[in-house]
Amino acid sequence: MKSPIQKPTFKIALCAIIAALAAALMLMTSLIPVGTYALPCFAGAFLIAIVVEYGAKWALGVYAVVSVLSFFIAGDKEAVLYFALFFGYYPVLKAFIEGRLRSRVIQYVFKFAVFNAAAVGSFFIATKLLAVPAEEFTLFGIYMPLVFLAFGNLFFLLYDFALTSFVMIYVRKIREKLLHIFK
Repeated sequence: MKSPIQKPTFKIALCAIIAALAAALMLMTSLIPVGTYALPCFAGAFLIAIVVEYGAKWALGVYAVVSVLSFFIAGDKEAVLYFALFFGYYPVLKAFIEGRLRSRVIQYVFKFAVFNAAAVGSFFIATKLLAVPAEEFTLFGIYMPLVFLAFGNLFFLLYDFALTSFVMIYVRKIREKLLHIFK
């Protein structure tokens, strides 16, 4: 007998709910001062449930839906850029890297390479295409993109650990409650 979570109607409903929650967070990016950075992280973290339950294909579909919706509804296009270029697909990539590569060192080499490529790409897209003023990258009159990148790498390491913890919480607690509720 199929688990309730594996039924096609539940699968579509759960993906729609996750997409709606992530899109709602992206909508709030212009309302919360740190929303440009924090809310795309949280929106991407919701995709963990889809990765665990249904795999990369479904999670990438939800990521695509949230990215397109966010482009139209979110006021902060820089936040949409961060979601689309990294935080939205990272839970899928994390599962892929950790599932295929046994060496933690190689895992982190790949993870940091992807993060840094996305961060540098986001910086250039934000400044060139979105016309984000260079003043946003200054602190006390000093142009600081490399310092921001260094802090971004530290933040990314924390984010990766947080996602790992959230996967464990989802699998051990939230998933069981979902199964219990929808029996």
